[in-house]
Amino acid sequence: MKYPVLALLFLALLLIGSAALMTAPPGTVPGVSDKGIRAFASEQEFSSYLQESAALSGAYYSSFGSLSLTNGVQRALSQEAVSAPTGDTSGTIGGEPSRVSETNVQVFGIDEPDIVKTDGKHIYFSSTGYYGGMTPPMGIVSDEMIPYRGETKVLNGFPPEDMDVASKIDKTGNMLLYGNSLVIFSGYRIFGYDVSDPDSPEESWQIELNGSVAGARLYNGKIYLITRDSIDTYRPCPIVPLTKNGVSVVVECSRIYYPVNPIQADVTFNAMVLEPASGEVEKAVSFVGSASSTIVYMSTNAIYVTYTYSGDIIEIFSNFFKENTDLIPANVIERLDKLSGYDISTQSKMIELQIILQEYRNSLSRDDRLKLDNELGNRMGNYTIKHKRDFIKTGIAKIGLDLNVMGSGSVPGTLLNQFSLDEYENHLRVAVTIGGGFWGMGWSSSAESANDVYVLDGNMNIVGSVKDLGLTERIYSVRFLQDKGYLVTFRQVDPFYVLDLSSPTNPELKGELKIPGYSSYLHPITKDKILGVGKEGSQVKISLFDVSSPADPKEKSKYTLSEYWSDVLNTHHAFLLDDKHKIFFMPGSNGGYVFSYENDELTLVKAVSGISAKRAIYIDDYLYIIGDNKIAVLDENTWEKIKELDLSAS
Repeated sequence: MKYPVLALLFLALLLIGSAALMTAPPGTVPGVSDKGIRAFASEQEFSSYLQESAALSGAYYSSFGSLSLTNGVQRALSQEAVSAPTGDTSGTIGGEPSRVSETNVQVFGIDEPDIVKTDGKHIYFSSTGYYGGMTPPMGIVSDEMIPYRGETKVLNGFPPEDMDVASKIDKTGNMLLYGNSLVIFSGYRIFGYDVSDPDSPEESWQIELNGSVAGARLYNGKIYLITRDSIDTYRPCPIVPLTKNGVSVVVECSRIYYPVNPIQADVTFNAMVLEPASGEVEKAVSFVGSASSTIVYMSTNAIYVTYTYSGDIIEIFSNFFKENTDLIPANVIERLDKLSGYDISTQSKMIELQIILQEYRNSLSRDDRLKLDNELGNRMGNYTIKHKRDFIKTGIAKIGLDLNVMGSGSVPGTLLNQFSLDEYENHLRVAVTIGGGFWGMGWSSSAESANDVYVLDGNMNIVGSVKDLGLTERIYSVRFLQDKGYLVTFRQVDPFYVLDLSSPTNPELKGELKIPGYSSYLHPITKDKILGVGKEGSQVKISLFDVSSPADPKEKSKYTLSEYWSDVLNTHHAFLLDDKHKIFFMPGSNGGYVFSYENDELTLVKAVSGISAKRAIYIDDYLYIIGDNKIAVLDENTWEKIKELDLSAS
């Protein structure tokens, strides 16, 4: 390296990873929010923000030569199960089904798009056919994986004896169903269909996206759509996120928000409210973000959008030398301390930091330079372990369901997926991994990792935390259930943690259980039983955890499938629970599996082979196992197959 003292800068940047190292831009930008986010007042201010971001991205490359461093839960308690029956469960009344399953979602009452929907009489099944045979990952509606073949079949599903294909729609993708309106998210387009006559669905509206879908929810008859657009650096605003039937939706600069502590800005996330029957966009607001680190979570009160950013690099170095006062003279430390307060760009501060440190190094003898270089490397290693929560942070924007921006907060570390966030009694719980990181396709343990859970109040301020869970490990799954939290971390064994969150200001770790393997999806069966789906070695493993005594959780039962994969590991939508019959369904590579959890014992009651199983639903006491090639219907009272429909010939 040309300047050995820059090894210190390199080490810090390496630990911070690919996040942009930025502080707030100089000056005050007017806006309606003082909670860590503001709106742009003009296109010029947006352009200045982007220039700062672009300059920083290039600055680190040039400084280090060839080193590129920019590289449903409430019902579970009230009715003892998440997928509780709807209506009268005594049997069919007047030809109408008495209970119908819904898509397995995170928050009860807020629907999420999926490839199967039903109204109790008709089944809508969208054959996937994604590039590479992939289905969308957990929490992603369509993303960059665009369906290239397939269709949506409309089936007469009930009664099962009369099941047949009523009609077909030549579009495919994840769907939302509300009344007689079927909405299909198909790549860069969204289609609305009137299915009041299932034999002849009619397209009623069409939306063309200028970006991609980042998330969508259906709540109280409205679709909350979040799209992701690349930023036009030549004219960043206004934004045109979509066009409906030839008419564009426009988001003005004053409705585009950015974090005061900005991230590397490469996309905008656009939140909109749509009317399902007409596709009309009622409201829209945008937020600057990063394409690689944003998660969308929605409660019945707000939409939460996350973004990743780094700590103040100048402040980090200043604090490092304050803790190691024997490394450089007091007057040099004083210069670094003053630097953080200068009203200049971050790029200029980085250049000035380099000059200050290089000047001091040049004043030393060759022996002292060699000693300093070695001391810097060793002490910074210890410093990063001690201050690992200062480097990478996750900002969280809170947007009301009226699309007014309510504020933002931040927590250390990074999130796993949408289940890392949960709102309960006006408090937001957030599970994060601190330190370590993903490099390429693997997990790096170059820095000591830990896992924390933070509790934020309605103003997005941290009021409580539980820290240092699973040291040297990372989070594999999270589930919050009212005043309890369940967390799985993994590296060599699977620690299952039980958290008591009843006091937001004093959350506690109550119990811990270490078992082989890991769970990548957690599902509450009852308030005292949590099901974990994951892997042990190369096989799919199912665990039933007893959490009736939070201080002493137990693996009550487990079952290992002769399967290397289940789509439940990919998306929670593939899981179905039927608490009336005390069973759950899981698709596998070789077929579909029905498990009983009665008497706290996992028992395989039915395996259905010869079907490329994707999902299952129940209508009355009939279980429909849906695959790309066929649908098999089982009588849940006898587990006999009563109907099979070949879809490949339909």
